[in-house]
Amino acid sequence: MEELNFLARWGHLLFGITWIGMLYYFNFVQGGYFKEASAEGLADAKSKLAPSALWWFRWGAMFTFLTGLYLLHTISATLSFNEYIIVGALLGTFMFLNVWLVIWPAQQIALGMKEGDGPAAGAKALLASRTNTLFSGPMAYFMLASAHKAQNASEGLGTGLWVALAVVVVLEINALMGKQGPMASVKGVIHCSLALTAILAVILHYV
Repeated sequence: MEELNFLARWGHLLFGITWIGMLYYFNFVQGGYFKEASAEGLADAKSKLAPSALWWFRWGAMFTFLTGLYLLHTISATLSFNEYIIVGALLGTFMFLNVWLVIWPAQQIALGMKEGDGPAAGAKALLASRTNTLFSGPMAYFMLASAHKAQNASEGLGTGLWVALAVVVVLEINALMGKQGPMASVKGVIHCSLALTAILAVILHYV
């Protein structure tokens, strides 16, 4: 069992690197290229490059999520959940759902793989993708912090947890029906991700 748990952690890391790596590629590299590419280059990228990248993106997300569920199961069988792992898991779950239920369906329309309003679908996918980039910083922080900074849940889940969860839920609602705001630029979304990490960490520690 210990060997299986180790392999699950190893797989979770590898799949997570694939997923988040592709997320950063889309937000930090491909988006800028699409704005500057020639018509011929853009058409070729949309028909060949983007679908291939999206395949690795969505399946990286899928197997990161599945191995994460297994690891949460092993934690619940041996240890109590703590506030950090709860926030990190919620962030990761929203990110996974955004990939499969928002970004992938919308990108199929935006890339011409399915019929629909391409510009609207592209905007919808971009907002969800920007939100996933926003969530990626605090998600990684809280996953790591769960083993080093958190108090055991047996001591009681504090008010800070509920405040932090509420902040995450509000941001996810914005991902579904809101606006990019300061996340419209690469610099902006990076700064927002770091700020959100700090804000949530302060909430859990002091509230």
